[in-house]
Amino acid sequence: MIDQITVDKILDAANILDVVSDFVTLRKRGVNYIGLCPFHDEKTPSFSVSPSKGICKCFSCGKGGSPVHFIMEHEQMSYYEALKYLAKKYNIEIKERELSDEEKQVQSDRESMLIINNFAQEYFTNILFNHVEGRSVGLAYFHERGFRDDIIKKFSLGYSLEQRDALVKEAEKKGFKQEYLIKTGLCLEGQNGYISDRFRGRVIFPVFSLSGKVLAFGGRVLKKSDKLAKYVNSPESEVYHKSNELYGIYQAKQAIVKNDCCFLVEGYTDVLSMHQAGIENVVASSGTSLTPGQIRLIHRFTNNIIVLYDGDAAGIKASLRGIDLILKEGMNIKVVLLPDGDDPDSFSKKQSASSFTEYIKNNEVDFIRFKTNLLLQSAGDDPIKRAALISDIVQSISIIPDSIVRSVYTKECSRLMDINEEVLLREVNKKKFDLLTQKQTPPINTSIEKENKDQETGAETEQNLPETTPETVKEKRKSSPLDSFERTLIRYMVRYGRHILFTVKDENTNENIEWKVIPYIIADLKNDEIEFQHPLYRYMAEVAVKKFEEDSEHLERYFLTHPDENISKLAVDMISEKYQLSKIHTKFQKIDTEEDRLADLVPRALYELKNAIVCQNIKQINDELKKAGKTKDLEKVNSLMSELSTLYEVKAALAKQLGERIVNPS
Repeated sequence: MIDQITVDKILDAANILDVVSDFVTLRKRGVNYIGLCPFHDEKTPSFSVSPSKGICKCFSCGKGGSPVHFIMEHEQMSYYEALKYLAKKYNIEIKERELSDEEKQVQSDRESMLIINNFAQEYFTNILFNHVEGRSVGLAYFHERGFRDDIIKKFSLGYSLEQRDALVKEAEKKGFKQEYLIKTGLCLEGQNGYISDRFRGRVIFPVFSLSGKVLAFGGRVLKKSDKLAKYVNSPESEVYHKSNELYGIYQAKQAIVKNDCCFLVEGYTDVLSMHQAGIENVVASSGTSLTPGQIRLIHRFTNNIIVLYDGDAAGIKASLRGIDLILKEGMNIKVVLLPDGDDPDSFSKKQSASSFTEYIKNNEVDFIRFKTNLLLQSAGDDPIKRAALISDIVQSISIIPDSIVRSVYTKECSRLMDINEEVLLREVNKKKFDLLTQKQTPPINTSIEKENKDQETGAETEQNLPETTPETVKEKRKSSPLDSFERTLIRYMVRYGRHILFTVKDENTNENIEWKVIPYIIADLKNDEIEFQHPLYRYMAEVAVKKFEEDSEHLERYFLTHPDENISKLAVDMISEKYQLSKIHTKFQKIDTEEDRLADLVPRALYELKNAIVCQNIKQINDELKKAGKTKDLEKVNSLMSELSTLYEVKAALAKQLGERIVNPS
């Protein structure tokens, strides 16, 4: 058995574009990639790969899925064989064994820590908008910095009260254990056993994982004090390793894929300001040196990085090592120097999305040229310093994996530094040879794993899930007239489970109540005592409800990576979109998406299912009527006619809701 933490490391490392490209030639179309399906003969490409969703699908034969299921299908492997294949590809060590009780406890602790982090984020955000101190101090600070409420809500920003134990008391009231408040770093334990809030009196910046889980927090103090650090961050924990996370990656991943480029900045507010200016493909290293784990996180979505600098020469030189790591990953990197006195935060506040993009286009420089010019300025005419500069540049070029790119950069550096190209080429090849013949060290992935044994990667636990097992959904059954209607509702639950349909006012408390897709569908069906008939849909609905109750933000991912092929393939079908609107359709008017129309679509889907059930019952009673008529059972006939009359009344009421033409039965 492969433990769940390792499984999640494999799933997080597996880039669908990278995996499929090993077997299929792909070309870009919009935000996705297409190619000839490897599972059947075709001349026109119908096989689509979506990097942002992490799935592939053939719209002709229907095959596809997550990276694991693609390998299973293509290489004819079992689920665990495919996991091993991907683990080997990404240098992830697998230890197959039964989990000990201690390891099961660790897994349970991780899930508990993620749940309490989610609670804390909602608590801090609620304080920011609804508490007197939160509004007058925290919200006032964000408004003073020029941030709009939609950006504040988009990044779930918050505020922690000055009171020493406000979070502690609220958490205890909700039934959370102090143990997990301390383990996550939300609270500190004093020598006398007193528990206090770590972030008190600070505005809060939650750090989300790629799958949308709250991993950690950053807090900025608002009072001027020499005794207090300006920023305080969550400590390393079983769910948070800062060297493998980037601030803003959750909000930026789709924009990165769409633009095929990622802006890299330093701080939280840099990210916020750029989003507010309309530039969403941006992430921050949050003041830490760039690490291989962070680079690979970006590499999952694009091959192109643009680093924004504010002109501080000392800061730029300190970050050069991290940029060398980007080159080593085989990525294309460009650098943009912002005007003097500006950082990404202040500069983006002065720009629109178009003017910002135009500035980038006019001022971006490839990294080798940038580094050469920067070091040449400091070396001047000193031959010793110039020799050291050449050695430094050669080192950077030698780590680039693509030989053609290395050759181009060697030629360019020869021109910039006025040195013979052959000399440079010899030195590059020598450095490259030295790298290849050095004593082998563990691959980057492996070393990262050893440093961060319990990296949070969106791990799932199977505990407390519905008793229905994947085996029960494999049972053979005839298709039912209800299947298509049930499927539609399940699709809404999987794709938009936490989407707010509408808000209603409670007549008793006068408070606004938000109805989200999953609870609305389940409550409506329960009200009419309707259950899903298809075992596959019934299982998925039960899991969706459980995950919603646990505040899980990654329902799509759970089903896409499910070991049962029936479930994962169905999930792929539900979130795949065969066609994309051309930009011309949205140039002159806003086109409502399915998500925009959910408040109409979800209730209608429920009415359609009920109507199908009524029609099914009417057919069944008509069949029974025929049998009763043949036996001349008058009492049975009268009873069935009464039921039939009631059903037709219900059908008429449903028809009004559905806008259908009503045909009265004769």
